[in-house]
Amino acid sequence: MASKLTILLFFFFFFFTIALFTPTKAAFNVFDFGAKPGGQTDSAKAFLAAWAAACASPAPATIVVPKGRYLLNKVAFNGPCKSPSIKIQLQGTLVAPSYSVIGTADQWIHFYRIDNLSVFGGTLDGQGSKLWACKLAGRSCPDGAATLVFSGMNNLLINGLTSLNSELAHIVINGCNGVTMQGIMVIAAENSPNTDGLHVQMSTAVTITKATLKTGDDCISIGPGMNGLWIEDVFCGPGHGISIGSLGKDMQEPGVQNVTVTGATFSGTQNGVRIKTWGRPSLGFVKGVRFEHIVMQNVQNPIVITQNYCPTQKNCPGQNSGVKISDVTYNDVQGTSATPVAVNFDCSPSNPCRGIKLQNIKLTYDNKQAQSSCTHAAGTTAGFVVPESCL
Repeated sequence: MASKLTILLFFFFFFFTIALFTPTKAAFNVFDFGAKPGGQTDSAKAFLAAWAAACASPAPATIVVPKGRYLLNKVAFNGPCKSPSIKIQLQGTLVAPSYSVIGTADQWIHFYRIDNLSVFGGTLDGQGSKLWACKLAGRSCPDGAATLVFSGMNNLLINGLTSLNSELAHIVINGCNGVTMQGIMVIAAENSPNTDGLHVQMSTAVTITKATLKTGDDCISIGPGMNGLWIEDVFCGPGHGISIGSLGKDMQEPGVQNVTVTGATFSGTQNGVRIKTWGRPSLGFVKGVRFEHIVMQNVQNPIVITQNYCPTQKNCPGQNSGVKISDVTYNDVQGTSATPVAVNFDCSPSNPCRGIKLQNIKLTYDNKQAQSSCTHAAGTTAGFVVPESCL
């Protein structure tokens, strides 16, 4: 009996000691720091105060943003943090001020150098329509601000977030490692300029799944230095498709590699899957890319590589792209093209595209067989390929 009592006391004190020295989770409600949910009073100071408390917590922390509309001026949430992990439970809507207030800023909301951050739910309203109107009217306007930017992050999760009417890009991932984006929704008008849905660059191990992206520019744009990107089960339209690039604007530029896009649907977009590079010298490259199990619905340019990008006609006319494109596979891409040329590989004369593979392609135009066009491109085919390959 005494031995059993000794054992019980041992376990009691063992678990008591663990509980005593294990920090409990900490929760911080922005209401408690003075946030106002009416959408009229700037709550940036309250959000920063809640962030400071969470960041300094020795325990895993949660920041709660209750239902309501919170006007938020330009704000930066900086690390590194003492807390081992921070979760933002966004139940309400964050509202950007007018473009006259943040139009000259690079970003509206910025997270910098934080490990183990997760963002759940909620809506970001960039209120960019007045800035778009200014630009479309040809007036003198600021460039605008990206809605949400993450820089220098490790182990980032974004789940169920909605971004509306950004002035520029909606969500930007820059210089991050280990990023998961799930159930993201992006909505902006089809004619909204430069409103890329998701932009990723200079990052590793990024996963994007179950996203709905409706915008005026690229649904997803992939910039220099991207290594290890998985995109699965996304819907794009309206928009300019999923684009690697533009790349090669600078001579010294890191390449893009190990990119997979699978299970995507494009509806009424300008492009489907695109690789785009500047027509100028560069040490950049694109390799190890797979586009597979793709559905095209009335897409203007379903499969396209263009290496003659020169929008301002300055510092590039008459030059060849230095970006080397190789090992790009298109597998099981089917649907309809809105133009006769459904497959267009317009590659660099000095750096031809190599290792292009077409497998099980079926794209039609106006209920007829579409066309393909190849310039300075080499590769192979397998299975059925319609339109007939020009590689």
